[in-house]
Amino acid sequence: MEFSLSDESLMMRDMFRKFAKNEVEPLAAEIDRTHEFPMVTFKKMADLGLCGLPIPEEWGGAGATYLDYAIFVEELAKVCASTAVIMSVHTGLGCMSTWLYGTERLKQKYLRALATGEIVGAYALTEPNAGSDAASIRCKAEDKGDHFLVNGSKIFITNGGVATTYCTFVKTDPTQGPGRGITCLAIEKDTPGFTMSKPVAKMGMNGSPTVELYFEDVKVPKENMLGEQNNGFQVAMGLLNGGRVTIAAQGLGIGEGALEYTVNYIKERQQFGKPLAANQGVQFMVADMATALDAAQLLVYRAAWLKDNGLPHGTEASMAKKFATDTSMEVCTNCVQLMGGYGYCSEFPIERMMRDVKITQIYEGSNQIQRMIIGRGVIGKW
Repeated sequence: MEFSLSDESLMMRDMFRKFAKNEVEPLAAEIDRTHEFPMVTFKKMADLGLCGLPIPEEWGGAGATYLDYAIFVEELAKVCASTAVIMSVHTGLGCMSTWLYGTERLKQKYLRALATGEIVGAYALTEPNAGSDAASIRCKAEDKGDHFLVNGSKIFITNGGVATTYCTFVKTDPTQGPGRGITCLAIEKDTPGFTMSKPVAKMGMNGSPTVELYFEDVKVPKENMLGEQNNGFQVAMGLLNGGRVTIAAQGLGIGEGALEYTVNYIKERQQFGKPLAANQGVQFMVADMATALDAAQLLVYRAAWLKDNGLPHGTEASMAKKFATDTSMEVCTNCVQLMGGYGYCSEFPIERMMRDVKITQIYEGSNQIQRMIIGRGVIGKW
């Protein structure tokens, strides 16, 4: 059993870390304040070949491992959670949906542009009445022979308004029950009848736009199917198994970034004639946070390794997502506490990190849903 990264992965991690510190961190507070998508940063990532890390080079990607990609998201999240989730959705769901489930024609049409960062990708599953119960979606698509006619809506769509392609799940056979009769379609932004709301106001992740999508008689060619007709729910769950690895990495990175900043603070902050870090009670808090984050990192890296090696990883991805994001929520809460009033002020990044980390326990399957998946996975073995 090997616990060290390869030389190539270490080099990539160092590059990711430098990029995050030099290019992403300086803009993090600004995009949080202005609620603007960091397009300048996205284009810089595209120029460096970072928009399609796990996609093969022949399709414009970097041909990196999924573990390398997870580390990239982790390093971004240490300094800017908004940028991290943008890349988690763009690459892990936007690019991967076309790579894993698209026909050769669809790959030619979209994959290279997505992997090179020429366009942005999005994923549209959630609906107003189908959140955790994603199998009960109602957005419908009527089969018209050579195309589908889509009507309905989607909600909480990351990268909405910026993305060109939307990996969209629709009900194509209403006679089938929940989780059946669903098809995945790649729908382009400027298709007639396809509109969207302004970005919704949120607690955090303000640099990552979240919108509602509306479909009114939207004509989508059948050639835009991702996977097989009426088998789209399997596509959705397959993509989320991988997506949860990078959301876990995002949560992990937020916690690591918060702890790193706070440790530097408590070493400098003087109270009662000595640094806060000299107090045993503070040291105990730091010890617990560091241990939990280390355990979370091992879970995240294991899930990514399993995916890279073509092994089942659904339960392990849920374990990583649940543990890493729950851990980082607790870490950020404790970091605010250690920084006192300063931790509560927007002048310091810990306040933003605490607002940002909460959603990682909710999206791509709430942590209650992750517990259900884990429980079923474990009990199913017995």
